[in-house]
Amino acid sequence: MTVKQGGIIRLVATFAVLSGIWLLWSGITDNPLILGFGVASVLGVMAVSSRMDRVAEAGRSYRLGLRPLLYLPWLVWQIVIANIDVARIILNPKLPISPRLISAPANQKTVVGQVMYANSITLTPGTISLDVRENQILVHALTQEAADGVLSGDMGRRIAAMEAED
Repeated sequence: MTVKQGGIIRLVATFAVLSGIWLLWSGITDNPLILGFGVASVLGVMAVSSRMDRVAEAGRSYRLGLRPLLYLPWLVWQIVIANIDVARIILNPKLPISPRLISAPANQKTVVGQVMYANSITLTPGTISLDVRENQILVHALTQEAADGVLSGDMGRRIAAMEAED
């Protein structure tokens, strides 16, 4: 069996499995239009999957080890604190809000580190990462205190420490 035949067999098998799953989940066998949509969706999933396989073969590897297990409790605590702050603002309308956009430096070494930083900012209520570009994260903050928390850089330093070489 040649490599090309093996690739064709893999494609046919993938198509058959995905089609079978689609058929089991939909239960539709008598409507040609819906069956056509099913075939199109299976082919679309296969095309996206093929593209993802090519990107995954690019040789990127990120090893964080057990460091995220040390970061996670701290992040959860920050989420709890931010939840309490946002709840106080919601429950007491007299507390001031001062929405603002800020640009926070993203000094992480890798794209994965910057994405982790942006996601961590978004996970904490009162802040949302809007854009990551050129080692900067555009953040919407609900209050001045939330903006100051992001600009303090503590979260960014912790994520950069996770990326540190072993």
